[in-house]
Amino acid sequence: MTPTRWLAEYAWLPDRAEPTADVLIEAADGRITAVTPLGGAGTPTAGVEVLGDVTRLPGLTLPGLANAHSHAFHRALRGRTHGGRGDFWTWRNVMYDVAARLDPDSYLALARAAYAEMALAGITCVGEFHYLHHGPDGTPYADPNAMGAALVEAATQAGIRLTLLDTCYLTATVDGEPLTGPQRRFGDGDALGWADRASAFAPDGAHALVGAAVHSVRAVPAEQLATVAEWADRRGAPLHVHLSEQPAENDACRAAHGRTPTRLLADHGVLGPGTVAVHATHPTSADVTLLGDTGTGVCLCPTTERDLADGIGPARRLAEAGVALSLGSDSHAVIDLFEEARAVELDERLRTRRRGHFSAAELVGAATVAGHAALGWGDAGRLSVGDRADLVTVRLDNARTAGVPPVGAFFAATAADVTHVVVDGRTVVADGRHLTVDVPAELRRAIQAVNS
Repeated sequence: MTPTRWLAEYAWLPDRAEPTADVLIEAADGRITAVTPLGGAGTPTAGVEVLGDVTRLPGLTLPGLANAHSHAFHRALRGRTHGGRGDFWTWRNVMYDVAARLDPDSYLALARAAYAEMALAGITCVGEFHYLHHGPDGTPYADPNAMGAALVEAATQAGIRLTLLDTCYLTATVDGEPLTGPQRRFGDGDALGWADRASAFAPDGAHALVGAAVHSVRAVPAEQLATVAEWADRRGAPLHVHLSEQPAENDACRAAHGRTPTRLLADHGVLGPGTVAVHATHPTSADVTLLGDTGTGVCLCPTTERDLADGIGPARRLAEAGVALSLGSDSHAVIDLFEEARAVELDERLRTRRRGHFSAAELVGAATVAGHAALGWGDAGRLSVGDRADLVTVRLDNARTAGVPPVGAFFAATAADVTHVVVDGRTVVADGRHLTVDVPAELRRAIQAVNS
């Protein structure tokens, strides 16, 4: 097969503190086959142009970005939850209203548009924390995995990879109150019922993986946590869990179990190298040490954590404890991994009143290789031979980025500056346009259908 070739004005290569000028990247069958720095000084051009069989990529080319935590249906809430006071718990009631109105067809339309928006933002892989399993009253669809299948198809049509984190969600509170109202569609009775349904789902296509999730210590009884962890371990699948997002969660867990959520998960075998804790906003010092000692990762979602008034997590302390940090857009208040990445640094500045906690290279790693690893794609997130040919190019010549050195682009660029996106060697976004989805039009239609 004739290789595809790109010439990047600047490219962020593995283990480099800053981008490298003039890099020729070649790929075949969706894999990078050669990465050759040409030693030039970088020659800006006005737009992507094809020179022979080489596509020139002006600007900064990065590995594909990984959105390690998504609730696709939350995209319908953007701009609709800011009219009054409240906190996470009052926001959750509005979210449940949207959850109650979705079916497989409307979920496919909404998720396809949301995932295509992610592609426009340079995201080549998403981890979908999926718990809308059944009909609104809790009755399974004829296909018990119809909603999961809709998400897989949505990713196919949007042109990105997906890790479906099939979520076990059984109870409403730490002390075991039953699911009621919109929550009924989340439940499978018990963890064995969840495992049976999740095991029956085998999505078509090499673009999708199935992992597992414990929604939270509120949603899975302690004695059933091990069932979920063992299911993921047997399959070598990633396991994610919402952790200490709210102080109230910590307080309720201590009251019911005499320990923090982190310790409870550790005691039941949930933590480990294959596990990612989402948020970890309110851990104790002992929790931070435990996460590091067990090799558990943490997915930070700064734009959601600030939108919901959750708080600022101890990102630097987690990293120093040996925790691999990844990033997610979670509720999709915005879909912009550049903003998530720089917020890790900027929020830490707010918390400590000091600057300079994370290097640009660390933030790039969180948005790329660490995120892909968290989702079970260990062969993505680097511009290196043998890895998946995922490329994201950011322009350096507009009002936001002009005059910014390439190493500083992560602190200046936004999702709107992405011009070119390649997923597994296939161009999905060119000149800032999605090649197959009219993203604004589809978002309007899908969100109007859900909110009408």
